[in-house]
Amino acid sequence: MPDRQSSLAPFKNKVFLTIWLASITSNFGGLIQDVGAAWMMTSISKSESMVALVQASNTAPIMLFSLVAGAIADGFDRRRVMLFAQAFLLIVSALLSVFTWFGLLTPWSLLAFTFLIGCGTALNSPSWQASVGDIVGREDLPSAVSLNSMGFNITRSVGPAIGGLIVALAGAATAFAINAVSYLSMIYALFRWKPVYPKATLPRENLGHAIAAGLRYMAMSPNLMKVLFRGFFFGFCATAILSLLPLVVKDNLAGGPLAFGGLLGAFGIGAIGGAISNARIREKLSSEQIVSCSFAGFALALALTGISHSFFITAPALVLAGACWVLSLSLFNTVVQLSTPRWVVGRALSLYQTATFGGMAGGAWIWGLLAESGSSEQALVAAAVLMALGVGIGLALPMPAFAALDLNPLNRFNEPPLRLDIRPRSGPIVVQIDFEIDDKDVPEFLKVMVERRRIRLRDGAQNWALMRDLENPDIWTETYHTPTWVDYVRHNHRRTKADAEITDRLGDLHKGINPPRVHRMIERQTIPPADDVFHKPHIDHH
Repeated sequence: MPDRQSSLAPFKNKVFLTIWLASITSNFGGLIQDVGAAWMMTSISKSESMVALVQASNTAPIMLFSLVAGAIADGFDRRRVMLFAQAFLLIVSALLSVFTWFGLLTPWSLLAFTFLIGCGTALNSPSWQASVGDIVGREDLPSAVSLNSMGFNITRSVGPAIGGLIVALAGAATAFAINAVSYLSMIYALFRWKPVYPKATLPRENLGHAIAAGLRYMAMSPNLMKVLFRGFFFGFCATAILSLLPLVVKDNLAGGPLAFGGLLGAFGIGAIGGAISNARIREKLSSEQIVSCSFAGFALALALTGISHSFFITAPALVLAGACWVLSLSLFNTVVQLSTPRWVVGRALSLYQTATFGGMAGGAWIWGLLAESGSSEQALVAAAVLMALGVGIGLALPMPAFAALDLNPLNRFNEPPLRLDIRPRSGPIVVQIDFEIDDKDVPEFLKVMVERRRIRLRDGAQNWALMRDLENPDIWTETYHTPTWVDYVRHNHRRTKADAEITDRLGDLHKGINPPRVHRMIERQTIPPADDVFHKPHIDHH
C-alpha cells in the first residue's frame, strides 16, 4: 500500500516519530501531574470548590490565551516557541515538586502553579499542531493528526491510573517531579529537529494586528467557520460521556476504580482503532460522511452508556465513542490545516481549539447540572438526542472536502518602483484598479468580484468598493485601503496560488488592450505633517 494510504506512514518520518514519542512521554507526565494536583488539593483544603478549581485552573489558559499563542506560533520560529514552552513547563513543575516536598504548598499556590502549567500548555499547543504540517507532507497530514489524537487518548486511558498509583506509593511531590522530568524528552527531540523556514521578507506583525488578522481570516472563510461550529457542537455533546463517566460507573454499574479505569481503557482502544482505520475510511467516505457517521455513532454510544447497567454493554459503547471521537476531531483539525495557508495556520488552529474546548467546557457544565437535577442517565440520553440531531447540521453546513487547493504563496507580486520616498509605515494607502468590461460580461464580472471582495478583506484590505464610471460605463474601478505601505505589500504576499484563478478570470473578462491599470496612492492632509513624504531626489549621473 502506498505511504499516502497508510495511517502509519507519518512514522516513517524520523522527526515526526521522535517528537510524537516525546509528546507521549510528556502527556503521561502531565496526566500524572493532574492526578497529583487533584489529590494534593484534597489533602490541604476541605473545600470542594477548590478541588474543582484545580482542573479549571489547568484548562482555563487554553481558552484565555489560545489565540495569542496562535499568533505567536505564526509570527515566530515554532520550534523555539515550543522549546521555550517546554523549558517553562519543566521549571514550573520542578518548583511545584519542591514546594510540595518542603510543605510550602497552600491551596492558592497550588492553583497558581497549575494555572502556570496551563499557560505553558496553551503556548505550546498551536505551535506543535501547526508544526505537524511543517514536518510531514500534505498527503500524510491527515494520518499525522490522527496519530497525535491517538497518542493523547492512549495516555489519557492509562495515565490517570499510573498517576494514582504513583501518588499512593510515593506521594504528590514525586508525581510532580516525574512530570518535570517528562519534559526533557520533548526538549531533546526539539533540539534534534532542525527545520528550515522560508526567510522572512517583511517585518513581523505586532501581536494585536496579528490576532486581528487571524480573526478576520476566519470570519471571511466560510469553510473554516463551518468547521468551528461543527467542532463546538461535537465537543458540547461528546464531553457528556467523559464528564459523567464516574457517575455511570458508580450509579449504573455499581463499580469502582477498576471499572472506571477499564472503561477509560475501552475509550482509548476505540481511539486507537479510529486512528489506524482513518486513512482507509477517508478513501471510501467524504468528509461530511465521516462526520455524520461519527455524530451518529457517538449518539448511539451516549445512549447505550446512559441506559446500560452492564459493564459488557458500556465498554463496547466506550470503544465506539473513542473511535468516533478521533475520527471527527482529527478530521476537523485536518480540514483546518489543509484549508489555511501557512502564514495564519497557527491562529486558525488556535481558534478551532478554542471553539472545541469551549464546547467541551460548556457541555460539561450543562450535562453536570442536568445530571445533578435528574440523573446521569437522563443527561446522557439528552446528549445522545442532541448529538443525533447534529447529523442534520450537515444539510445546512456541510463539511468541505479535503482541500485540493494550492495554498502556497502565489509569488506574482513585485513591489513597484515609487517616485515618492515613503517609509514602510507610511499610509493610509489607497489602491484603485481599472477594468474595462464588455456589457455582456457584466453579470459574470460581478459574480467574480464577490469572491474577489472576500479574498481582499480576508487578507487585510479595508473599505473595499466597486464603482462604475457614469460617463464610460465600460470602466469599472475596484478600490480598497490598507493602513500602511507595508500592509499593502503584506496583503499582496498573502495571495495564494488558489486565489490566482480569480485574478486570471478577471484578466480574461478585461477587454482592454493593456492589463488592468493599478493606481497606488497615499492619503494626504491639506496641511502636511512634518514627516510627510517627498519626491525622491533626482540624481544626475552625467
